[in-house]
Amino acid sequence: MNTRLKIAFWCYFLAALLLVGFGVVYLFRGEFMPFHAIAADMPWSDVPPGFQAIILALMKALGGAHIVLALAVYAILFGPFRQGVRWAVLTIPLLGLLSIAVTFYAMTHLTVHTSAAPPFWAPTLGAALILVAFTLSIYPFKENSIPNGGH
Repeated sequence: MNTRLKIAFWCYFLAALLLVGFGVVYLFRGEFMPFHAIAADMPWSDVPPGFQAIILALMKALGGAHIVLALAVYAILFGPFRQGVRWAVLTIPLLGLLSIAVTFYAMTHLTVHTSAAPPFWAPTLGAALILVAFTLSIYPFKENSIPNGGH
């Protein structure tokens, strides 16, 4: 891999690491996040047990989904991307940006309909890393310099 692709690799790696971090927090958290408490206008202890179970189930599903997505990105990154396979250069940013778009949608919905302030910094950082990586990794296609013929 040339220098541009190595930098792109590490940008994608870090973006996927953000997904893992988010996933671990949501998968193992025992109550909703502080900004969720603001949105609900009540502390976790006041949420009825049935709703607590529903909220935790949704958080765990979301956390697990983010970990699975990160593992898929790592599998593509350490295999096809490093081998210069053309579809990998397009698939990783597509997966990442779609995930971030859904996250932004949910966070914006919460912001518009409540007084909560979700942490937009994480998906913003992830999007920036992905866009930098994509810009760096797509360039070689213009020169057909991807190894293995860019399959």
